[in-house]
Amino acid sequence: MKRFFDIIISSIALILLSPVFIYVMLKVRKNLGSPIFFYQERPGKNGKLFKMIKFRSMKDATDAQGIPLPDEERITPFGQKLRSTSLDEMPQLINVLKGDMSVVGPRPMLKEFVELYSPEQARRLEVRPGMTGLAQISGRNDLEYEDRFKCDVWYVDHHNIWVDFKIMFKTVAVMSKRDGINAPGHVGPSLFKGNSIQEDKDQAQP
Repeated sequence: MKRFFDIIISSIALILLSPVFIYVMLKVRKNLGSPIFFYQERPGKNGKLFKMIKFRSMKDATDAQGIPLPDEERITPFGQKLRSTSLDEMPQLINVLKGDMSVVGPRPMLKEFVELYSPEQARRLEVRPGMTGLAQISGRNDLEYEDRFKCDVWYVDHHNIWVDFKIMFKTVAVMSKRDGINAPGHVGPSLFKGNSIQEDKDQAQP
């Protein structure tokens, strides 16, 4: 049932939003050049990697050694506006249609995070990742990672079609406020560095 609704919702959304999709494509091309899309490997259901699609919001700026500059130096006013409206996430409707993602589910995080999860936190990988989720309507990037993961695990244990629709409706309200887009002091979310309990255990080992 969930997959059926994912296909229906993503298909309708792509059709209705096609004028916006094309407009954003043209604006990205004008402001940032090619490529228009940004692809990044993220862990999906059961940790299987897939290429998540977003509209590009940063310049391809590097230092003398060819290493990309920090996000704060590559983000442009246009890219920041794109992120604040969440329009950069729109191409993920294609990921939903392909079956990589769901409309609602735990947000797919960096693949480097997987080995840092506790067994309980790793349960967020038991379902398809989503374009939006419980954590996104509960504070987004303002939430500490531990709290985000608790939201994700709750969703794994309690999700159904009615929970999904509630999250979708609340997402619209959250997006209109544009709160929690960036973690404090960061462009986008901060990096997850592991669990403090596990770090304490590691430091205690001889």
